[in-house]
Amino acid sequence: MPKLTLPTHLEDKIFEIKYDDDVVLKITSYFPLTEYEKHEINSILDMDFSGYHSIFTDTVSDEEWNRTKEQIKKRFNDELFGIDKKS
Repeated sequence: MPKLTLPTHLEDKIFEIKYDDDVVLKITSYFPLTEYEKHEINSILDMDFSGYHSIFTDTVSDEEWNRTKEQIKKRFNDELFGIDKKS
């Protein structure tokens, strides 16, 4: 199976997809995906996948996500990669 190709509205919410020999092991999103979004991904994978994880536990609406996603992604990446620089 080649790397998972998701529609933009889903791919945008995904931080990381982990694979083992082209098999999806874990999908990590910024915020918890809705049941509908998981169903949509499961349909694309053509399997009942359950390895969903999220970085943050609170839920956000699509409207809020679209309004703040660039700030959230930048801040998360800045803080994540800044960990190595802190003593």
